[in-house]
Formats: sequence, C-alpha cells, structure tokens
Amino acid sequence: MTNLAMSVVRGRRDTAATHAVPEPGPGEGSVLVRTLLVGVCGTDLHLVGGTHRASASGPDAPRLVLGHEAVGLVVEAPPTSGFAPGQLVTGIVRRPCAECAACARGDWDFCTSGAYTERGIKGADGFGRTRWRSEPAYLVPVPDRLGELGVLVEPMSVVCKALETAFYVARRGPSTPARLLVTGAGPIGLLAAAAGRDAGLDVTVLDRMRTGVKPDLVTTLGAAYTDDLGTLADGPRFDLAFECSGAAGLIGPATALLGQAGVMMLIAGGAADPGSVPPMLLRANAALVGTVNAGRRHYAQAVDTLLRVDRSWLCRLLTRRVPLTSWQSALDRDDDEVKVVVEF
Repeated sequence: MTNLAMSVVRGRRDTAATHAVPEPGPGEGSVLVRTLLVGVCGTDLHLVGGTHRASASGPDAPRLVLGHEAVGLVVEAPPTSGFAPGQLVTGIVRRPCAECAACARGDWDFCTSGAYTERGIKGADGFGRTRWRSEPAYLVPVPDRLGELGVLVEPMSVVCKALETAFYVARRGPSTPARLLVTGAGPIGLLAAAAGRDAGLDVTVLDRMRTGVKPDLVTTLGAAYTDDLGTLADGPRFDLAFECSGAAGLIGPATALLGQAGVMMLIAGGAADPGSVPPMLLRANAALVGTVNAGRRHYAQAVDTLLRVDRSWLCRLLTRRVPLTSWQSALDRDDDEVKVVVEF
C-alpha cells in the first residue's frame, strides 16, 4: 500500500501537494501508526505560505511532511513498548535537544538552546502521512471513549499548559482566579473556553462573529459570548485573559480589562505592539505571559480534560473533513468554520 503524505517545500509558497513517501523505517521509532485524522491549524497555514519562522529557503530546500495534530491506530509495537496493535494514540510534537538542562529534565517545551525538533514543523517530518513511526516515549494513549476526537489532544495540550501557567502566576495575588476572558473563537479559543469552564471559571469569549456556530458553541458551554469589546469595559474585571485570536491589536484592550494581579496569556502567536500594552499592567500588578508548545504532562491533562467535556460538543468543533488526496482545500477557510481535519 502506498504511503501518501501531505507536504510542502520548506520556505516556498504554492508547493502544497499530496505525494508518495517511503515507508517509515525502524530508525524513526519502534511503534508503527496508521493515521486516521490530522488537524490543520494556523501553523500549517504559515508553513504552506513559507512564512513560518522554521521555514528554510533556497532551490534545494527539502519537502516537509506536515501534520502535528493527529490521531492514529497502532499497527505494530514491541511487547515492551506499553502499546498494542489496534490502540489509539497521538504523537507528541516536540523532541528535546541534547544540549540544555530544560530538555535533560523533560521540560523540552522550555528548551533554551533552540536545537529541538518538532514533528511537522521544524526539523522532522510530521504525522500527515498514511503511516508513521515513533518511539514509545513520544506517544500518548487516546482512550477509545475519546476516539477520533484524539485529534484535539495536541491543541488542548497547549491550552492546558496555558491554564497551568496562568494559575501558577496568579498565585502571587490575593485571590484565586474566578473569571476568564478568551479573545478569539477559533479552535484554540473554544478549547480554552471549554477548559476554563471545566476548571470552574466564569468564561466570556470575544470574537467578531455575530451569528453562526461559534456563538452557539460558546453559549452551549454555559459561557458568555460577545462581539463587542466595548460591552465589557463597564463590567467586572477579569482575573485571567487568554489571547487566542492572533490579533495583536486586541492585546492592549484585553489587558486593560484585567483586575488586580490579573494574568494575560498570549497563546495564538500574534505579534504584540509594546505601545499597545496599557499602563494598568504596572498599576494593577498584572502579568503578560507568552506560552508555546506543551510538555508530556500537558498531553495527559488534555486527554483528561477532553474526556470531561461533552462529547457531542467536541464533535461540533470538527466542522469540515477533507480527503488526503485534496488536503489543500483545508487551507481555504470559512469564517464560520472551527476545525478542519484531513481524513486518511
């Protein structure tokens, strides 16, 4: 059976294609996995557009197999691996460097050398191929009850790390966080809203859509939704804010809505304009914290959190499915879509 992959030429636009790749060899890992679904996100859009920070350039730039949000079935696994054929798994994206203390202690998401690799992003082919291999240490079991929704484990791991970090920073203040503002109702924003509700927070989501699936998904969670930032100015302050839209212009206004010792987490990667951060960041002892990637414990937290969220709600996040042979169509987004996935 041909091993097909979704790939691009690093650093070059208009090179997205489906092509045959060699079968993964034992050197890539002892566990063989057959892909079921791969999610497409903003990072993939940047890689396809040649604008991602990890993109190479030049005429001899190699193709990169995309796909860092995946769920698949184990095909082969050694008895000592802890995995068995037929088991659902997802892969951890980042691999540690061999240079820094953070990676040596297992905190590769805090790598200080920059010499890490990331499957489907930086220095290593991803999971967007019919079959791939991994070492057992970089696989996460997906319970059968979660099923194909295991494709959401990687993005939820990013949210779980952000939530863990936000609560850690907030402990320096006088009270436990109770109110969360989420800017952006894309996949990360909606998963952040779900995780916030799961953590017992009063959640408000801000997005530009006035009608459609996104407002409905938010209200179904029991969270509040608004498309008007101004309506929040006269209300109670927020203890936490998660920037999930990637819109740099929202960082300052959202930070201004924080209360005393509030914490703003930058998740979506939008470039912050230093001049847009309000003076209250200082006056209110507020904190502005960036976060990227996730550690193994955050993947485990993601699985547990997803299991507690209503399954029918999670299913609604997968708003469009496209076949591998035309996966490029997943790059064309509609404003009312949430998560587009490629079916293998």
